[in-house]
Amino acid sequence: GGGDWAKDRIVPDCVRSLMAGRDIPVRRPRSVRPWQFVLEPLSGYLMLAAAQRREPAKFAGAWNFGPQENRTLSVAELVDRVVSRWGSGRWTNAEDPAAPHEAGLLKLDSSKARDLLGWRPVYGVEQAVDETVAWYREPIKALERSQAQIAAYEAKARERG
Repeated sequence: GGGDWAKDRIVPDCVRSLMAGRDIPVRRPRSVRPWQFVLEPLSGYLMLAAAQRREPAKFAGAWNFGPQENRTLSVAELVDRVVSRWGSGRWTNAEDPAAPHEAGLLKLDSSKARDLLGWRPVYGVEQAVDETVAWYREPIKALERSQAQIAAYEAKARERG
């Protein structure tokens, strides 16, 4: 989701480059990460908090709230989608063989959340990217955009049960 401006994070780096009219440097284009919209894990945490209030012992422990395992994108595919949704821009391969090692594949196992809470992601990775780019396209309207995104997410979650 929007609002993340941290350095060395792919989406904020994309947005900064696109806003400045510069090419996006991509360090690990073939890496795969568990991309998701910010409201996905937040909805899971809210469900978990409600469940913990009812049955603290049953719902204690570590939890993951991640995207569907079969819906992944490489960093290059993610950046291509960001550029496409932005409407302009391009990226360049900035791989550095001397850079510190980074895992090529990161995944989250959300089966516990699915099985015990009934939690499932609402958005696929494509919609997650689209909603994130929409937020960054108009940062001056961040509050209104965030409220609209929360309402749309809630509606889609209700629709999916």
